[in-house]
Amino acid sequence: MSSQLNGGSPRYNPLESMNRRFDTAVEILGLDKQFADVLRVPDKVVICNIPVTMDDGTIKVFEGFRVVHSDHLGPSKGGIRFSPDVNLDEVKALAAWMTWKCAIVNIPYGGAKGGVKCDPRSMSKGELERLTRGYTIAMKDVFGPESDIPAPDMGTGPQEMAWIVDEYSKVKGQNAWAVVTGKPIVLGGSLGRVEATGRGVMVSTRTALAKMGIKPSEATCVVQGFGNVGSISARLISQMGVKIVGISDVSGGYYNPEGIDVNDAVEYVKNSPKRNLEGFPNVSLISNSELLELNCTVLVPAAMEDQITPENAHNIKAKLIVEGANGPTTAAADAILEEKGVLVVPDILANAGGVTVSYFEWVQNRLGYYWTEERVNRRADRAMKIAFENIYNAAAKYKVNMRVAAYVVALDKVSQTLKLRGLF
Repeated sequence: MSSQLNGGSPRYNPLESMNRRFDTAVEILGLDKQFADVLRVPDKVVICNIPVTMDDGTIKVFEGFRVVHSDHLGPSKGGIRFSPDVNLDEVKALAAWMTWKCAIVNIPYGGAKGGVKCDPRSMSKGELERLTRGYTIAMKDVFGPESDIPAPDMGTGPQEMAWIVDEYSKVKGQNAWAVVTGKPIVLGGSLGRVEATGRGVMVSTRTALAKMGIKPSEATCVVQGFGNVGSISARLISQMGVKIVGISDVSGGYYNPEGIDVNDAVEYVKNSPKRNLEGFPNVSLISNSELLELNCTVLVPAAMEDQITPENAHNIKAKLIVEGANGPTTAAADAILEEKGVLVVPDILANAGGVTVSYFEWVQNRLGYYWTEERVNRRADRAMKIAFENIYNAAAKYKVNMRVAAYVVALDKVSQTLKLRGLF
């Protein structure tokens, strides 16, 4: 992607990666071609053009997407991405991953994803608000608490979700708190939601290390990406006793074999004029591509898609990869990592803590009753642990890696639902 962190590897298509893994799972399951054909393609693709009055008085048109991949298990669920790199194939892949992710953690959702081609960093708050409200109006017949439930993703957060709730509620003439998740707490958001994805990465790391017979106190970890998922994953993994030796963001990679204090790094970013790690002290500055190849026990790619590729997979030294980002490893790199004996906890399992707690938020909105953070964390940790065990056991049963096992478990569940409902 044009904003790749891995230092200029060729662009890969995440949809192609998803489809290759999908095909492998279809073959293992012996799934009937007609059902595979239904599940391969999205149910619905909506493309809209959103005119927005900019602060200087000019009108600019932004292209927006919403892809509903599946609603066989329940309402479709997935984030909204604001990025100049958004394209339809990427959104289709992300929507499909959401379908598999929800099936894996056993929550009653299908998969969806949205995106708007824009650069949110160059836009004012007023421009972002007008864009978000315009996108909501364009998708008013797609979104709904019982039909399609958005959430934050790259370039969006609780504020954008608050605008969507407000605009959608105006259109429908009633408050509709459950139309999105990832909202501010005062607008019906769930305690524990901000930390949920990073917490799921930590639970996956802890469970995988136990399976490998490695004590956290004897492990080192490198985290690529220092946004919400990366920074929280790093903090929680360090609290397990694992030494964090490398972190990175758009400004570069930062390495200290003696360990990095993650809390210090978080505070540094918070107080930095550029809101990044540039100038962070007591570390060696390296490139993001060098960071991926550091000697460590655990590697957590929590930045962009397509970071681990056939060009660098041979050089990965980590024993365990826990994918915090969506699609950080290309399909062509899977076989290389497997041959090297690297245990990979795939994205559709490792980062499913976010959608799990999004589901809890939706349940709480519908009940009008809200849980403590302790209860949210306890239930999310349990769901992630059960999902990990199911995938790990499926990998042993089918003699495949955990990624293929994850697709097999997800596809098996969704295809069974499809057959039982008889939707044709």
